[in-house]
Amino acid sequence: MLAAVLAAAALALTGQSWPRGQQWLRLLIVTGGIVLCFPLLTSYALTTASASHAAVVIALLPAATAVVAVLRGRERPPVLFWLVTGVGAAAAVIFAALSGGGMGSLQWADLLLFTAVIGAAFGYAEGGLLARELGAWQTISWALVLGLPLMLTLTAVAWFQQPPVAGTLQWGAFLYLGVVSMFLGFFAWYRGLGIGSMAKVSQIQLIQPVLTLLWAALLLGEQLALATVAGGVAVVLCAGAAIRVRMAPARSPHDGKVRGKSSSVQEAK
Repeated sequence: MLAAVLAAAALALTGQSWPRGQQWLRLLIVTGGIVLCFPLLTSYALTTASASHAAVVIALLPAATAVVAVLRGRERPPVLFWLVTGVGAAAAVIFAALSGGGMGSLQWADLLLFTAVIGAAFGYAEGGLLARELGAWQTISWALVLGLPLMLTLTAVAWFQQPPVAGTLQWGAFLYLGVVSMFLGFFAWYRGLGIGSMAKVSQIQLIQPVLTLLWAALLLGEQLALATVAGGVAVVLCAGAAIRVRMAPARSPHDGKVRGKSSSVQEAK
């Protein structure tokens, strides 16, 4: 809710133009996937599943985003990209499992996590396309504003059921999540998706579980095993390899005609 309030203020103060036509429907996809589906379903799943177990499922998000980006954005990644992406997804899952998640048996919470991953993948892909039309920070801001009525309702219900009791550290964490994770962080993310190949940019998410453990070690004093460090290096290398794969240019329906005319001119000469 805090991020939505900041987004509404930013849009109003800068006098942004309102989205038009189908852009509203596409923004609803971003709102449903990123603002509502992913945070709500993962939070609910974490009431019964451990965070490390959830990390195993969420490690599939980069590959899912790449698939949706190809289908929605009509990108044409080469076979090498899919090979590297598959290896990266497997490495991320294994990395999360070695870090304490464990593969284990499927739980009902896994259904929520898989649904959250799919919702986020669609939200990222559609948001990346909208960022090319509305702008990066404008896209996430409009998506947050669209979700504000539901978030206000849920916040009011939660407040009356159990008023928040927290210390300075907890409120600081809340402010960080609202201002940075749910708002400012998406400025750079959608900017990257908007200016680059979404399939390639999405592979940067492979580094997320690695950074999570690094920050846990630095801030919480958690110990990093040698296997965890080695797995993290492997994940980072896979992400770098996927980003460096050369993407095939999108094929225009007029390419064949243009090339045909060029060939005829060359032959005439």
